[in-house]
Amino acid sequence: MCTYRTEKVTVSGSGKGPRGWFAVTDATVYLDHPVSAPADHTLNIDVLNPEQGAGARVALELDPVAARRLAEAILTVLDEAPPGLVKPLARSAT
Repeated sequence: MCTYRTEKVTVSGSGKGPRGWFAVTDATVYLDHPVSAPADHTLNIDVLNPEQGAGARVALELDPVAARRLAEAILTVLDEAPPGLVKPLARSAT
């Protein structure tokens, strides 16, 4: 069953596509049926720059276990970076 839950976030960085490196500005994360991965459902991550067209997109389809491992690895690396290397995340008042 698909959740249809989609999270969109503004990002700043670079991705590599068929035409080489490009600036990325947007990311979309959702759980759905994959196009290519051998699984019933995957966590899908699209990182893109919509202003540069369809070629400026990097897509991932990860099984849920792999997606959690990736998320945990990202947080571990950021949390263990030397002081001052990574700017702290600004917290918004909600």
